[in-house]
Amino acid sequence: MIFGTDIDAAACFAPDYAASRTRFLDAADRAGGRVATRTIPDAGPLGETLATDVAWFGPDDADDVLVLVSGTHGVEGFCGSGAQVDALTAGVVGRLAHGQALLAIHAFNPHGFAWLRRTTEEGIDLNRNGLDFDAGPPPENPGYAALADAFVPRDLAPATLAEAAARLDAFRRDHGAVAFETARSCGQYTHPEGIFHGGRAPARAMRMLFDVCARHRLGERRRVAVIDYHTGLGPFGHGEPICGHRPGEPGQARCRDWYGASLGEPLLGTSASLPIPGLTQYAWARAVGTGRLVFVALEFGTYDREEGAVALRDDHVLHAAGPVDWAAPQTRRIKAALRRFYHPDTTDWGQMVLFRSRQLICQALDGMAREAAAS
Repeated sequence: MIFGTDIDAAACFAPDYAASRTRFLDAADRAGGRVATRTIPDAGPLGETLATDVAWFGPDDADDVLVLVSGTHGVEGFCGSGAQVDALTAGVVGRLAHGQALLAIHAFNPHGFAWLRRTTEEGIDLNRNGLDFDAGPPPENPGYAALADAFVPRDLAPATLAEAAARLDAFRRDHGAVAFETARSCGQYTHPEGIFHGGRAPARAMRMLFDVCARHRLGERRRVAVIDYHTGLGPFGHGEPICGHRPGEPGQARCRDWYGASLGEPLLGTSASLPIPGLTQYAWARAVGTGRLVFVALEFGTYDREEGAVALRDDHVLHAAGPVDWAAPQTRRIKAALRRFYHPDTTDWGQMVLFRSRQLICQALDGMAREAAAS
């Protein structure tokens, strides 16, 4: 049974990071949450304070914890924040069974959320930063290396863009669509100014994640179910739970049991996403333990992927050129395009997101409750 009644998208999705944070904190307070705030040194484009807010609901000694994460990819935080606000205002805390608790991590990447970027203040894509950097060098991506200055050209002049587009088209024609998308989006560790850069060490936000897991003793729980909200892949409004668990892991079996046939598994070729070696999921697994983690990225489709690629390219060219003038017409145009792609500001899309979010939350809570009753 799905909790809540009416879905009010306008009340949940806010116009900017600061308003999203206010709505989340208000909802967390009304729902009885205990909030810990972790500010970062950087300010937002209007000088606003940037922070990750972590709210706990339920007993401290809960065996099972559901974790809702927004803003891993910054600008995608509008979706996750709205889903978190909806869950709290619609009564998810009252839906918790005995022995269950809820942990909501709002704006995992507050810099990207406020500045309308996918990346952190270090220029890192957190969902490519989940590697164990102590285990060896990050994976190579020769396709990206060959096309780096075509993915992020030196400027946005028509002649420059035409030359870059010709190189990208030639690579796609010669090597195929999968090789091209692997080069573009699966992560690269050689060009800090580039798209999908995974960094060379754990980002600040990733270090904070390990601290949050330790402070809430998630590694001591029986089960930890994470729903990490994302946007930009798949059909408009469709919410695909993407499972990055490796075949044979307990989390894979649980994801299949809890979420059913709608589950996508990139490692098996059944997802809108390709396999990505640096997922935050793998950092979560190190932090809480592979045997207890049940992780999905809930990915909501928006518009055509190439529209997003253009918006992302333009944003990286903008920031590579130096300090950004937030009020400049070019900045406003680029940021508006990026925001539109990652957060369609339409009522129907928002309603689809919130219904699907409630559905997955209930599937996770029910899955944990079934296992608890059987043990």
